[in-house]
Amino acid sequence: MSNFRFYRMLTITKKEFIHIKRDKPSMIISFFLPIMMLMIFGFAVNTDVTDVELGIYDSSATYESKMLIDAFIHADYFLDTMRLTSIGQLEKAIEKGDIKVGLILPEDFASSILRGEQAKIQILVDGSDPTIARTAMQYALLITNHYNLNLYTSTIESGVKASPMVLYNPTLESAKFNVPGVVGLILQNITIILTALAMVREKELGTIEQLIMTPVTSFELIIGKLIPYIFIGIYDFIIVLILSRLVFGISVSGSFLELSLLGFIFLIGALSMGMLVSTISKNQGQAIQATLAFLLPSVLLSGFMFPRQSMPLFIQYISATFPITHFLIILRGIIVKGVSISYLWSATVAMLCIIFVLIGITTATFNKRLD
Repeated sequence: MSNFRFYRMLTITKKEFIHIKRDKPSMIISFFLPIMMLMIFGFAVNTDVTDVELGIYDSSATYESKMLIDAFIHADYFLDTMRLTSIGQLEKAIEKGDIKVGLILPEDFASSILRGEQAKIQILVDGSDPTIARTAMQYALLITNHYNLNLYTSTIESGVKASPMVLYNPTLESAKFNVPGVVGLILQNITIILTALAMVREKELGTIEQLIMTPVTSFELIIGKLIPYIFIGIYDFIIVLILSRLVFGISVSGSFLELSLLGFIFLIGALSMGMLVSTISKNQGQAIQATLAFLLPSVLLSGFMFPRQSMPLFIQYISATFPITHFLIILRGIIVKGVSISYLWSATVAMLCIIFVLIGITTATFNKRLD
């Protein structure tokens, strides 16, 4: 400590500030990323479940049934998404993910109330997301009880009785919701991190110049660099599905072939994202920072932890730009619900479009860097 000189310390401090100023990616991450994350996560991280998509089949079509429907859609809990003409249509809407809850009013709904009898209604709930399912059932029972208080009934047995029925996950096990999501996150995170460091490592070792001098095209170079990580991603995907079955008892209810095909397409998108990060980064430190800046929002905004319908609309638009958002819908649809691609076409098309854009940007950026 006797050799300590304050001015020498200040010189080192000044040098470090100059280095930070010249390192623009670090500047952005240090000063702007916290503001962006606070604004996004402050709006997005919301455990309150609101605006649950509601489908209605009213075979009674009476004043009494309309009053109950109004009670549901004006309670700020449910969103009047669609009116169906049959129970079959309502069940298909739940399978496709268009609605989370279905309200079925029988034909004798009004006549039962007027006779002083108990009118039974059916509540179908999509149990693939236990958080939404539990809350939706509580909301439905609360609204029904409040509706009963406004009825002039003479006996306790009269009024309206709601009978909730949970589809796909009757016991509302959280593992059936979380484990498929973890499968997608593992496939995304590991692939992006490994790929992001691949090209940067070549830059730091100085071997990228040697590769450029060889008679190898940029496309051949990209494919050659990605093939090992494709095999790693396929291994991770298979081993995670096997462990999900053996450890958590979560098996694939739908087509394993369709799940594998869509999983491979998502893997290509994750590889493209990782390659894009490695292309724009100058060193492994920047690559890690850029990867974290992408992965953290994708985890929180994709619907893995918090319901997307509770987020503000502009946050939902941002989350829709992440391939993982749509892949989670696909995973839970095939693994938990057992539905086919035909029921998941909107999520599939959205994921494909985003991945094609990623591949295009990555290829153009990589070619520009090589030139």
